[in-house]
Amino acid sequence: MKRQPRSNLTNPTSTNKSAWLLIALLASTWSTGAFANRLADIKSRGTLICGTQNASSPYGYQDPKQRKYVGYDVDICQALSSELGVKLQHKPLSTEARIPEVKMGRVDIVAGSVAWLPKRAEEVDFSLQYLQGNIKVLVKKESGIKTLADLAGKKVCASSGSSSAAIAQKTLPKADVLTYQNISQCYLGLQNDKVQAMSAGELVLLRFANDSQKTDTPAVLLDEPTATEHIGVIMNKGEPELKAAVDKALTAMEKSGELDKIFTKWLGNDSIYKLTRTFKVVPVAQLDSSAKQ
Repeated sequence: MKRQPRSNLTNPTSTNKSAWLLIALLASTWSTGAFANRLADIKSRGTLICGTQNASSPYGYQDPKQRKYVGYDVDICQALSSELGVKLQHKPLSTEARIPEVKMGRVDIVAGSVAWLPKRAEEVDFSLQYLQGNIKVLVKKESGIKTLADLAGKKVCASSGSSSAAIAQKTLPKADVLTYQNISQCYLGLQNDKVQAMSAGELVLLRFANDSQKTDTPAVLLDEPTATEHIGVIMNKGEPELKAAVDKALTAMEKSGELDKIFTKWLGNDSIYKLTRTFKVVPVAQLDSSAKQ
């Protein structure tokens, strides 16, 4: 007599599906664990890979005399690595590469003057605020442009991938906003009348304005800012330990006076800007009302 198949025998198709589900679950767990352990990886290798901009004075740029990268953000990277008890591996980046480099895991963090914006917050996590500044517009003095409203129908340049470009699209809807690879190219475009204005951080524009005074066509900043930026260190999503460690380090830098020291050197009384620091080390998303408009 033939035996009937037992009803509780395992179905091969069902087994395969269960196996794939288990593999997918494990892969998800391993992936999450890899991101969550990035701080452990930093400690293990003994270095913090911290990116900054590569051509944005006074934040991150190559000093031709010292033949090395210097700036506010470079010093922030150094201070953060010291607080974490590891060495610094500095990585200079173009403005548009800041977020992609973080997402691809090529850097641990970026202190690259990245302003908090809702869309950016969907891609990366932000630390507490470590910098704040106004976005302004630079025009030729002879242009007759006095206000933001005067930019209607005019070509306004901003650096590709910058918050200045994103903000200009919102706050200057009647202007023709163009993006160049970097802010130096924008300035060249302004000098050659390819654009009538350029938008960037106030400090960056002040340097160009000062340099232009030596030429036949001096440039000036418009009084009205397009926005106020609230800036944090960025890191990949799903790295809570790293975010907590960076926030703790920034808080310690605030209490020790290290943050004030760095600000004074690059932006305050020891610099050409002579600015007074007014911002606090607090969550950036709570401050940025301009980005939510």
